[in-house]
Amino acid sequence: MINHTAVRNPKFVVERVQTGVRMEKRILKVLKAFAEYHDMTLGDVLEGIVLHAFDGKTPFSPASLARIRELKKFYELDLDSGASHHLVEGRGGTASAKKPAEKKPAEKKTAGKEK
Repeated sequence: MINHTAVRNPKFVVERVQTGVRMEKRILKVLKAFAEYHDMTLGDVLEGIVLHAFDGKTPFSPASLARIRELKKFYELDLDSGASHHLVEGRGGTASAKKPAEKKPAEKKTAGKEK
């Protein structure tokens, strides 16, 4: 006989590692508060977000998104997905959403000759 509870809620044995990832301060506050609200660890929340993203799925229900909006307002997090890959660290370790500086074209080198 199949244990349907185990089929619906399988457990996966994994190896977790400690990481020292740097993250924007207010994003971290929202994530930690969200984890606490759901009685989860920050690592569990991040793993869930990443696994859903890898599958092209949204990790949050409408109720969770509403809670996240409240937490973003509380922690004054005014960043959204448009700021992704555009955050630069300011003085004192604070991040801001600034456009990256334009890159200058690289000088061409010819074989055996320097410009």
